[in-house]
Amino acid sequence: MTAKSPVRPSLPLMVYLLLVILLATVPVVCLLSIVDSAAVRQELEANAEESRNQTESGIVLAVNLVDTGLKLFDKTLNREMEGGFDLFIAEYERAGRDPGEMDLPGVKEELGGRMDLYVINDSGIIEYTTYPPDLGLDFRQMPEFYGRLTEIRLGDSFAADRVVSEISSGELRKYAYHPSPDHRYLFELGLAESEFQQYRTALKYRETVRELVDENPDVIEIRIFDCLGEMITGEVHPDDDRRLEFVRKAYREKATIEVENATAGELTRYVFVDMADLDYASDMSQVVELTYTTRRAEAELAGMFDRHAGVLLIAFFCIGSLSAIAAHHLTRPIRILVEDVDAIARGDLERPIRMSGDEEFVHLAKSVSAMVGSLKETIRKFRESEEEIVRHSRVLEEQVRERTAALEECNRMATLYLDIMGHDINNANNVANLYADLLHAELEGGPEVELLGKARKGLTKSIEIVHNVNTIQQVQGGVPSLRPLDLDSVIRAEIERSSVTGITYSGTTATVLADDLLSEVFANLIGNAAKHGGPAVETTVRVEERGEEALVSVEDTGPGIPDAIKVRLFERLVRGTHGAAGTGLGLYICRMLIERYGGRIWADNRVEGCPECGTAIRFTLRKAEEDNP
Repeated sequence: MTAKSPVRPSLPLMVYLLLVILLATVPVVCLLSIVDSAAVRQELEANAEESRNQTESGIVLAVNLVDTGLKLFDKTLNREMEGGFDLFIAEYERAGRDPGEMDLPGVKEELGGRMDLYVINDSGIIEYTTYPPDLGLDFRQMPEFYGRLTEIRLGDSFAADRVVSEISSGELRKYAYHPSPDHRYLFELGLAESEFQQYRTALKYRETVRELVDENPDVIEIRIFDCLGEMITGEVHPDDDRRLEFVRKAYREKATIEVENATAGELTRYVFVDMADLDYASDMSQVVELTYTTRRAEAELAGMFDRHAGVLLIAFFCIGSLSAIAAHHLTRPIRILVEDVDAIARGDLERPIRMSGDEEFVHLAKSVSAMVGSLKETIRKFRESEEEIVRHSRVLEEQVRERTAALEECNRMATLYLDIMGHDINNANNVANLYADLLHAELEGGPEVELLGKARKGLTKSIEIVHNVNTIQQVQGGVPSLRPLDLDSVIRAEIERSSVTGITYSGTTATVLADDLLSEVFANLIGNAAKHGGPAVETTVRVEERGEEALVSVEDTGPGIPDAIKVRLFERLVRGTHGAAGTGLGLYICRMLIERYGGRIWADNRVEGCPECGTAIRFTLRKAEEDNP
């Protein structure tokens, strides 16, 4: 008899059915879980990116707002520094336009000792200065800044700069620039004040952006760098050499650079803040380094995977429908939150965040609501700050208008008094001169005639002074109205009016741009030649046409002028060394008039290399265009 093998007991049908259902539902549930995880991950990444963008946009606005406040303070120093260049340029002229002969410490003392002086040559190197640490500093190492300095040097106007950190010491200074008259050098003034640090302390970038940064829990650290790569605020890192390369790249490309460190779980973004201003030489642009942590997002993703694993287990036990209901229930809070966030992203900041679902979703909804509330508060503060700045600007404009009106009234009254004084003094001088002529006719000799002659000379000089003052008043009276004048007619008319004999003039066909005061130039120069040269002096007037200019020379055979006096000859109240020296205003008036006409004037030797052989006063006048009316 053969033995039978034992029969293994079969599993219940329900078990097989359950296994079949599980095998059928597992791929579907797993696929649904994978799709849902990907959607949530994408949403979290989008939210993180949006949060970073909002934080960085707020930082850019905050930094620009602080810079606007600092710029308003910087502008209040412009007028004081512009006035300081008058002494600077005067010293340059006194030194014969040789910076090596300038007394820069003396000028600094005259300016109150608050400003340092710098002389920058055309190669961008500080050649002379009262601040030794900056001597020899080469601005060509900063090409953009050197290009801006070159534009100022070749221009004709004062240019203010911002309060910036001094390169060698980091001390805060306010800089301003002015080209030399011959455009060979650029003059610079540097004002260092203890108040600068006080104002910079009151308006700090870090405190301004701290609230925005604190609202983003992903921000680990914030550092701010200037255009030179110098750190304005923040902590030093061991790998700063590598980080500074990204800072310079962001500034060079004027864009945002992103660097991810997956090992450390960090994302660093270098945000370029463009604050360049064509009105200033220095570039105040900054690069903000923001370091974000990615571990919080990774933790949220890990929690999400754990929850989905639980959902899978529930789905295995509850079969298809329960897993579908559970999936629908889990995704509903996300859909609601996405709808609310999308509405806020479109500008509806009043849209409430609906809170539903698990604790994590409620917490996320509360965080988004808090972020929106902070954004609204920040916008409100920005608007209040903008209104305050506008109000201060209006107050300053009103004060400027009031002071300008007062200055104009003072100038009008001063002009009136000068007119009255000139008229009355002229009348008195004319009456006295008339009586002196009558008395001279009555006297026939003796010492009285000699004394009377001295009195008449004094009256003549008084009349000359009043005439010169009236001429200066006319020159400074306003914007000149220049028109084409026949230079030959002006010269011949003045020669005919002059009592001086021995004048040689061969004529000219030039037409120049001037006004009726041009005759005063020839009257003063011909009169000076006769006054200083004596009765035997010979005077020659020459005119040479040189392109767009006419060169006029008034030469005499007198004793000449020493070279030491020539450089100061056209300054106010500077007189010659001759016994017949006048009031010291004639040549000053000549210089004012020639500069009024856009020309230049200087003293020269009649014979080159022989100062004692006579003087030649030369000046240029702009020729009128043929089609000028």
